[in-house]
Amino acid sequence: MKMFRVSAMQNDEPFSIYPVIGEIMQNITEFISQLNASLNNLVWGLPMMALIIGTGLFFSIRTGFPQLRKFGYAMKNTLGKAFSYGKIKDKGAVSPFQAVTTALAGTVGTGNIAGVAGAIALGGPGAVFWMWVSALFGMVTKYAEIILAVKFRKRNSDGDWVGGPMYYITGGLGGSFKWLAVLFSFFGAAAALGIGNMVQVNTAAGALSALFNEFSANGVAAGGKADMTIRLAVGVVISLVTALTLLGGMKRIGSVTEKLVPAMSLLYIVGALAVIIINFDKTAAVFRAITVGAFAPKAVLGGAFGVGFAQSLRYGVGRGVFSNEAGLGSSSIAHAATSETDPVKQGLFGIFEVFADTIVICTLTAFTILMSGAYIPYGSSAGAELTVSAFGTAFGGKAAGAFIAIETALFATSTILSWSLYGCRCAEYIFGTRIITAYKSVYIVFIVIGASMQMSLVWDIADTLNGLMAIPNLIALIALSGFVVRATREHFGNKT
Repeated sequence: MKMFRVSAMQNDEPFSIYPVIGEIMQNITEFISQLNASLNNLVWGLPMMALIIGTGLFFSIRTGFPQLRKFGYAMKNTLGKAFSYGKIKDKGAVSPFQAVTTALAGTVGTGNIAGVAGAIALGGPGAVFWMWVSALFGMVTKYAEIILAVKFRKRNSDGDWVGGPMYYITGGLGGSFKWLAVLFSFFGAAAALGIGNMVQVNTAAGALSALFNEFSANGVAAGGKADMTIRLAVGVVISLVTALTLLGGMKRIGSVTEKLVPAMSLLYIVGALAVIIINFDKTAAVFRAITVGAFAPKAVLGGAFGVGFAQSLRYGVGRGVFSNEAGLGSSSIAHAATSETDPVKQGLFGIFEVFADTIVICTLTAFTILMSGAYIPYGSSAGAELTVSAFGTAFGGKAAGAFIAIETALFATSTILSWSLYGCRCAEYIFGTRIITAYKSVYIVFIVIGASMQMSLVWDIADTLNGLMAIPNLIALIALSGFVVRATREHFGNKT
């Protein structure tokens, strides 16, 4: 390629235009990073933590703690009936199980592998405790979201059921609050490109590049040509898989996720349990580190590490919400497409969903890391490589790298498929069905872009979009709590 040259303004010496472009892009990236950091500190400060957990506590009290008192009933009527649904006659709907696997595809993503590792590194072992707290109250928050989504859903011009926060905002609060619904939809459409797209493919591409490096004789330098080639190849492949699936709409997404999610989750659970069983003698010490570290991180880590209570709380709740999405309202978009007509019956899947995602899978990842003895870079960012190191203590570096890389790719792909639906529904609410094809095209392009972006910036932007997306949804949930309470009492015969 011919090198274009221009003259310097001051010394009149020729120089390549490429370093200038690189410097401009670096300055733009730094500006975006600083702007996002300021916004992130605002939306993910202690007030947001209090709002998220407080909303879950509020609903728990008003509905009689169904995540505890009705847990057995919820498992019996969700997991216990997962494969009992026959052919769905409603052409615009999917089975309740397909709805939950689509939602689980969105929640069981790279956050369960890389996100948990990052939470522990940045927030200490105590962050796991706050993930549990966010999940405990998040179960009933998501339960409420799904009830409202099914109650206020509508048919679109294609005959499909559509619903979610934007519909229960206008349906429950009235047309004067449409601006709040539009605000949620805007943040949701943007968040889908970040949390559900670029973050996922970026983590998968990084894991697969690291795997290639493990088996390569010459190695792959991070940021080098080989690394970028692998990352772009991963992006292209996942974008093609996504494009082919999106052609079939919600039904094809549901058909894929009902097979993919159980298989990839079971495989990961078995692998994590193997590491935990090998290090079972460290269970008590890990529990102590988690519980003590939740309130006094320095008592566990020592004063040399700059991890305090606020940081442990922030990363525990933040990464917990990033993983299970309780409070964001996004999963309710998938549940709105169910063939189930009883809002509470579908709402029970919300309890199961958060339990499976955070209490089971995220906890297994956390215990694998903390029990393995793998080096944890406290106070600095970490991702899938930390989880690989933990699995490597049991299976060896190459086998662990291959296992995590494959699981990460599967988790990422399933999440990308699920969030493509969320993004399309949010864009559709603002612009109508005519925008769907254009949004899908942009979404697919962003998969390729995200595969090669800077990891830390992608995570930071995703965290910010999460917080912005949650605000309109949490306001609507609290305002419409009466509908949830009445539906719960009617379903359980006024016993709650």
